Amino acid sequence: MINLGKEKLLLLYRQMLTIRLFEDRMYHLFLQGKIPSTLHQYQGQEAVAVGVCAALNKDDFITSTHRPHGHGIAKGVPLKKITAELFGKATGCCRAKGGSMHIGDYSVGMLPAIAIVGSGIPIATGVALAFKLRKTKQVAVSFFGDGAVNQGSFHEALNMGAIYNLPVVYVCENNLYGASTHISKVVKIKDLAERSCAYGIPGVVVDGMDVLEVYKVANEAVTRAREGGGPTLIECKTYRYCGHSRSDPGNYRPKEEVEYWKARDPIIQFQKKLFEMDILTQEEDKSIKINIEREIEEAVNFALESPLPLPETALEDVYA
Repeated sequence: MINLGKEKLLLLYRQMLTIRLFEDRMYHLFLQGKIPSTLHQYQGQEAVAVGVCAALNKDDFITSTHRPHGHGIAKGVPLKKITAELFGKATGCCRAKGGSMHIGDYSVGMLPAIAIVGSGIPIATGVALAFKLRKTKQVAVSFFGDGAVNQGSFHEALNMGAIYNLPVVYVCENNLYGASTHISKVVKIKDLAERSCAYGIPGVVVDGMDVLEVYKVANEAVTRAREGGGPTLIECKTYRYCGHSRSDPGNYRPKEEVEYWKARDPIIQFQKKLFEMDILTQEEDKSIKINIEREIEEAVNFALESPLPLPETALEDVYA
């Protein structure tokens, strides 16, 4: 195991558990009609967001997708701001102008997420170009799904990142399905990271259900980018437990496949490691969960009590 120290290891665990418990709570609130939009949830993929963001500084920036809650929590967007945004309240991180698919908070290095498949990849590349021109030593990271790798924006952005040697890391969260289409139906290669060779940059495949393996690979890529070594394409093999969105029951996935991936749950795997290393006890684990649930409940109450946006604010924030 990577020697990160007890405090950092427990932080990774808390963040993954926070994402899982938050997503589960939002699902129930959605069913109760409290959330006025659809949800694209992140259960199962927690190790990717947490492992990558743990390798970043606060002033590094990420771009996200239509499934952004996990990325937001891992990058440090406050739970109260995320929850209020989901509820369409004026206190939300985007003042109720983004909703579930556009979570973001510039103050912690997360651009508002973009729901258009693959569109965050060139934006992260542009952010990295700005960092290079300003000589700030910051790094940009783009999270995207396997469904984005056949978009023109993916190829153009990786090529630009490569030729200008930009401080950017491209993170593909390969959960096997672009909506309901299995990855094997749209590409002929086994590993999507193989595409990196077309642009002369490193491509790495990692177990996206192992937060420490993700952190190790991400940390190497981020360090390389920060030191002027250019981009890396990271493919994280992972799985979403839910359907594409809340309206999708996910019946196109074989039961055996779902059970296989759930048996490799990133949170349970990591919890076992921490128990074995005597870094976490049963009592501490229980206390961590209680504190997270309390924080989520406070965020929900904050969102419920927050005001709706005033109609006259509709045209504010349209232009910088």
